Amino acid sequence: MSEVPVREVRPAITDVTDEALARWLSERGEPAYRAKQIRRSVARSVAPGWSGLTDLPLALRSALAEAFRWSSVELEREIASADGETRKALLRLHDGHHIESVLMSHHGARNSVCISTQAGCPMACAFCATGEMGLVRDLTAGEIVDQVRHWQRELRSRDERVSHVVFMGMGEPLRNYGPVMSSVRLLVDPALFGISPRRITISTCGIVPRMDALAAEDLPITLAVSLHAADDRTRTRIMPVNRKWHVDDVLDASARYVERTRRRVTFEYILLADVNDSEAEAELLARRIRGARGVGGGPGPPPTLYHVNLIPVNPGPGGFQRPTPERMERFARTLERHGIAATVRISKGQDIAAGCGQLKVAEGRAAVADPARAG
Repeated sequence: MSEVPVREVRPAITDVTDEALARWLSERGEPAYRAKQIRRSVARSVAPGWSGLTDLPLALRSALAEAFRWSSVELEREIASADGETRKALLRLHDGHHIESVLMSHHGARNSVCISTQAGCPMACAFCATGEMGLVRDLTAGEIVDQVRHWQRELRSRDERVSHVVFMGMGEPLRNYGPVMSSVRLLVDPALFGISPRRITISTCGIVPRMDALAAEDLPITLAVSLHAADDRTRTRIMPVNRKWHVDDVLDASARYVERTRRRVTFEYILLADVNDSEAEAELLARRIRGARGVGGGPGPPPTLYHVNLIPVNPGPGGFQRPTPERMERFARTLERHGIAATVRISKGQDIAAGCGQLKVAEGRAAVADPARAG
């Protein structure tokens, strides 16, 4: 990995602990209540920087600007899909690395933000462009939260707000567990962003111990498990993580999550023509989901507590093709015959490479392997 010069040494305010902020304020003779006031203003303001926080004294704003960056991410480029419903931002981090983040606007009041948790990704799934980068580095909690702040500022200009957050961008969220959970708690804090935990989804390719840890967090968030195959041979071929945690391991951890949280688990299933899309594969998937073991090794929850999102593969690495619409529908109907809800979903933003598995910037291995694709 090539060295990137550090551009900024001031910490971003979103990465400053409450204790450090309180100490900094105390050293300047500021009252303790300023800490909460600053946190609230940072989370809710549409201002582009410290100077816009007019509820704070001018001298304090100047001191804050000298000590802390307003945001840990800077917009470098933003593009919109042809239908205007999806926007993708290329964001620069303080050390010169880059990530991508996506806003998906739906009819009505739903605005979903897909955020990254790592620059690059170490999981190397065969169909995923991000995996071609390898892992550049983990993101901090502030860098995760500031992606939401970026889109929140844009939405506020038209009297809207971020309603849903999905941890499905670049990276494997459960491989960066501490910062991810810190960012979730900031996002759900009613005094800050106030996003309902039920409107937050964390995706994983199946890091089993961390799935169990997530179940113990006492947060009613949705878990989305990237399964993508029902048999170990196929899943290992397209998802190297399966060498460590097999299909049954992941399904059993999913069952335990449902039992401990009483939250439905979603299985993400990328459909690859002539790889994992046969009716026999659907039958096997149904049997294995129904056979998952719950807490203590007993029978798992009923199949009605799972949902399978069937996603035709987007253009990307591996040369995979989409199944025909008839074949996709047959796969869904097979699951439904076994009592498992299934939906064929078409990713938004494919024309700007913002769909599932398409996020990628020219860093890490991708800088050498594919310099022309910068997202």
